[in-house]
Amino acid sequence: MYMIQLLLPLYDNDGQALPKALFAEVRDELVERFGGLTAYTQAPASGVWLEDDEHPVHDESVIYEVMAPALEHGWWADYRAALERRFRQEEMVVRAQEITLL
Repeated sequence: MYMIQLLLPLYDNDGQALPKALFAEVRDELVERFGGLTAYTQAPASGVWLEDDEHPVHDESVIYEVMAPALEHGWWADYRAALERRFRQEEMVVRAQEITLL
């Protein structure tokens, strides 16, 4: 079993708030494909990293999480690329972890 997390930014690369409908669309797509979803939306995750090893960049994200019996690398790579276009991002984080249900 795999847990896949998508870090969805609240703002595009120009600092403009992304529309709520965009998040609802992703939620609906994931629920349809995986049969359920957990969304961590109450307190946005805050990230900071250095761009060009000098300039700090700040981002706020929500996390969508799904579980799947198998990890379809090709599908996820295509979906991440589509999300990058839709969310107007240079790069987005989609990560997977193998889990054991207890």
